[in-house]
Amino acid sequence: MHQNAEMRLRDGTRISDLINHETREVKVRALSDPELYELEMERIFAKTWIFLGHETEIPNKGDFITRDMGSDAVIVARDRDNEIHVSLNVCPHRAMKVQTHDAGNTNVHMCIYHGWAFKPNGDFIGAPVEKECMHGSMTPKDQLGLKKARVALYGGLIFATWNIDGPSLEEFFGDAKYYFDTLFLRTKGGLEVLGPPQRFRLNANWKTACEQSAADGFHTLTLHRWLAEVGPYAKKPDAEGKGADLSPEMYGSEVWTDHGHAMRCIDLDRKIVRLTGKNPAELSPVERLTALPPPGITPEMVPELLERFDDGQLKLMSWRPPQVGGFFPNGLFEFIYLPQPDGTIVGACALHAYIPKGPDKLEFMNWIFAEKDTPPELKARMLRQSVQMLGTSGMVEMEDSDTWPHQTEVAKGAVSKTITLKYQAKFDKGAPEGWPGPGHVGDGFTKDDTQWAWWKYWHELMTAE
Repeated sequence: MHQNAEMRLRDGTRISDLINHETREVKVRALSDPELYELEMERIFAKTWIFLGHETEIPNKGDFITRDMGSDAVIVARDRDNEIHVSLNVCPHRAMKVQTHDAGNTNVHMCIYHGWAFKPNGDFIGAPVEKECMHGSMTPKDQLGLKKARVALYGGLIFATWNIDGPSLEEFFGDAKYYFDTLFLRTKGGLEVLGPPQRFRLNANWKTACEQSAADGFHTLTLHRWLAEVGPYAKKPDAEGKGADLSPEMYGSEVWTDHGHAMRCIDLDRKIVRLTGKNPAELSPVERLTALPPPGITPEMVPELLERFDDGQLKLMSWRPPQVGGFFPNGLFEFIYLPQPDGTIVGACALHAYIPKGPDKLEFMNWIFAEKDTPPELKARMLRQSVQMLGTSGMVEMEDSDTWPHQTEVAKGAVSKTITLKYQAKFDKGAPEGWPGPGHVGDGFTKDDTQWAWWKYWHELMTAE
């Protein structure tokens, strides 16, 4: 991708001046600048693949949901042939929103302003009083449809892009796909949403949430300290009075790609010892997976994993699976283990999207998932506990969403905006011995490399021709 290093803001500041590649710093101004925000909508959200939802939200012909691709509203609809389409939710007649509902079912999307009508695939049907040709005769009818995005389905997840001739979704994922497959392609039945997404709005810039989603581990130690005090990882103080300590959960491997995707792969050995009393090194991947199935997978589903994944992926899933991470630019996944009072573990599977709503506003959307073949009573437990922990008012997410508005407000200060975000904690070790997957890999205690990779790709897109 050709870079335009001289791309400047109106005050003469080069975008490249906002990021120091040698010291791994980003000017705080990047978290609030209105002009920068407009460029992000054009250079990032109008160019990359954007996650919009899941196909089980629109299971029937004619079903639709309305979502946003950056600053552009879109209609996500299933047509009579069961194909999913994404169209700009703007009538080409007078720029009214065609669809004003969040969701529904219809085979005709009609604009309430002048009555222009469109198929679920965005094609123009016609205008009222056809004999009077209200749409005119200057533009052919086949050119009066809604603007159509390019669509790709992956494990039921719906992605779209306006970059019609750009990289495929698989190319965009790159090395991350090897790991994403172990989360989203686990069973024949696949994942399904457990109800519509939760959503709420925050006075925060979208990047405050999204750069954290690029596998920031450090904030867990302090912002979510309660997890070690009263939460599922709590333990009684030892003889020296030491109890609350989340640092063991910070060890493992972290993976990042050149396209800003990232994940934290946390070591499972401690959990397996507690469950089995055995040395994890003496257990095969199959034995480990049976003792501790991936979040959302029951022991009965494990044989299906053995059929779908290669030896390397099975090793990964049973040793250091990706549990928290993000897909660039604005998605976060959480596939985590929730210890129960009786010693068992319930999985929580959630996806967040942080939708830009202006330089200092974002919409937080949260989906809860389960495998379709999960027993109903377990789905109910997963939903309840996932919402309590990871929902928009969940115990974890309330803390995350409290920090982002503060960062955004600070970034507006005349002096504050000149200081820098620092990503200077670097892995000094690469992938651990026997690591099966591709990508950039760091081993040991969590570091900043994943978030720095996010900013590097942000810079690449923002300065590209």
